[in-house]
Amino acid sequence: MDYTDPPSQSTPESPQEFISARARRRRAQRRAYFPTDEAGRAALYEHLARRTFPSYELFVFALISGLILGLGYLFNAQALIFFGVLVAPLLTPWIGISLAVIAGSGRLFIQTLTALFVSSLLIFSSGLLAGLASRALPDSARTFTEAFTHSRLWWPELVVLTIGAIILTISFVRSEERPYLPSALLAYELLLPICAAGFGLGSGVEGIWLQGLQVFLVHFVWATFFGILTLFFLRFYPTTISGATFTGLAIIAILTIVTYSTGFGQWIRIQAGLATPEPDPVTQTVSTPTPLPTLTPSPEIPEATAVIGVPTQTPSITLTPKATLKPSQTSTSTVTAEPTPIIGFIKAAEGGGAFIRDKPGGKVIATLGNGATVTIVPNDFQEVGKVIWIHVFALVNGVRVEGWMIQSVLITATPIADWQPSATSEFTVTP
Repeated sequence: MDYTDPPSQSTPESPQEFISARARRRRAQRRAYFPTDEAGRAALYEHLARRTFPSYELFVFALISGLILGLGYLFNAQALIFFGVLVAPLLTPWIGISLAVIAGSGRLFIQTLTALFVSSLLIFSSGLLAGLASRALPDSARTFTEAFTHSRLWWPELVVLTIGAIILTISFVRSEERPYLPSALLAYELLLPICAAGFGLGSGVEGIWLQGLQVFLVHFVWATFFGILTLFFLRFYPTTISGATFTGLAIIAILTIVTYSTGFGQWIRIQAGLATPEPDPVTQTVSTPTPLPTLTPSPEIPEATAVIGVPTQTPSITLTPKATLKPSQTSTSTVTAEPTPIIGFIKAAEGGGAFIRDKPGGKVIATLGNGATVTIVPNDFQEVGKVIWIHVFALVNGVRVEGWMIQSVLITATPIADWQPSATSEFTVTP
């Protein structure tokens, strides 16, 4: 008996045809994100612009988030800082700035930029109030490590910022849902520096507020640049000459700010031979004149007097000394050298500063910026995990802080002396 396949059974080529059809639909759907006709492009831009338009929630949550972040900096608490980021507003107006740059829409650009400026000002003011409140704290509690950390430019932060900007742009364009998680990543990198800047201005602690403002500006233009690039990859292009001109000028301005704010421009000039690198601090040796030994002369000895006796049958001459020589005194000079304090400069390759920890690899107790000085405890160091830790102490906001720092962030300003006992010179006068 012959057995044949039922007519309803599909051929082996059907799954392949089904996969090809599904792939074609995906490609067509990707192309549909950016319509080819003018009316479709206008409708798409209008729909996305309506979603990026700021609402009152942006300002309300910005104020609440700023107050929580200010408390986090005031009490140096990471938990409060993370909580402030979680309640931060949805940063869809930032995407509106990127869309306005590509579309050449000056109105949308001004609206979204103004909304972000006002919300950033609210967060800055909240940090300012927390900084003013910190002046009432005792000096021992005014370390503010978190504020210092988030007012410095760190390359790992730029990597996180890039990922957050790309994911937020893709999620916003391809989904109607609100992208809370990528917005939190962007809020972490934008809101923390601007709040730290306000906190530094209010607290009066040097090295925080101007640096935090600069980090906020760099993070903002960096994220905007990658947001525009992501829209390009999503097939969003300028469609008019004015739009292309506006986009080109915006990208040039962004690249200029990033190049000069991160120091990349100076590095390019040095590599091209147009500039010379900054010299390291000159190591100067402070020599203390060694006191010369003082000789104390022995008492002056009178000359001996000879007495000639009366001549007898056996003439003889007898010398009778009138004075007896006393033992000479020994003059001893001892030079005691005071230990020269070893001063070190902070010069970290990344982050703009370094931490002082309570022990090698331990908890951070203070933060110092590049250019700050510390006093190194002589001959007191430890090697932990192939990292050399140096025992130091420094004045932080008028408070003496003692701890440990890694050797690679320190430049010695005074040489480590050869701590050998001084030689003892003895001078003996003998008759």
